[in-house]
Amino acid sequence: MRLRLLLAVCLLAATAGAQETFTTTTVPAVGTMFGPGVLWKTDVEVVNDTGSAAEVVMELVTAPEAPAIFFDLGPGEAKRFPDVIGQAFGLPSALSPLRVTTGARRAMTVRATVYGIHNGEVSKPQPVTVYQGQNYYPLRALDGLNFTDEYRTNIGLVNFGAAPAEFLLALQRVPGRNLAVTYMTVEPNSLAHMSIQSIFPLISQGEGFSVLIETQSRDTYVYASVVDNEQTGRFIAPRIGVR
Repeated sequence: MRLRLLLAVCLLAATAGAQETFTTTTVPAVGTMFGPGVLWKTDVEVVNDTGSAAEVVMELVTAPEAPAIFFDLGPGEAKRFPDVIGQAFGLPSALSPLRVTTGARRAMTVRATVYGIHNGEVSKPQPVTVYQGQNYYPLRALDGLNFTDEYRTNIGLVNFGAAPAEFLLALQRVPGRNLAVTYMTVEPNSLAHMSIQSIFPLISQGEGFSVLIETQSRDTYVYASVVDNEQTGRFIAPRIGVR
């Protein structure tokens, strides 16, 4: 599958022309997965608003064998994938970043929403932040994190690089004052998705926390999700962090 993807990307580059490069858009996490009492799914839509026809490759970067699918989109056309893991890739469950690569002159519009299914009811879909190209800052902060009887929080660390990525995570309630600090290593082409309690086990519960994340590995992404007892999830994108 890796060879097939490499050939597809080379074809996109050739289609784009010798003086141009292909474009990439990244969704930090898409999934079909079970949580406590809920099945989470992700819908994805790709819109060709570039003004020209283009080939598209969608890849689950950290899933086993990095499965990929290929399709064409004409000018103004869109392709929507309800439950992208099951419908597009035919997998019963997975959690992975999604990379969308095209030979268009600029990146296409990619939208992603996550929702939960609990006792036959579907929660309100929540948007997932999408990135065009690389989005790196050595310090990034995730705000508005809660872990109480009503809320639970997960944190995701994504490493697209060829070498292991080292992360320093500091839990804060007041900027500049660390309540707890931990180090984590994420292997190449891997996603670490963990509850905040497992990262900082000595902190039992609380509201209004931030996690400051530092790494020197450039090809990385971080995110958080906060879920309430009604199974409504809220995706949290990072801001640029300061010490």
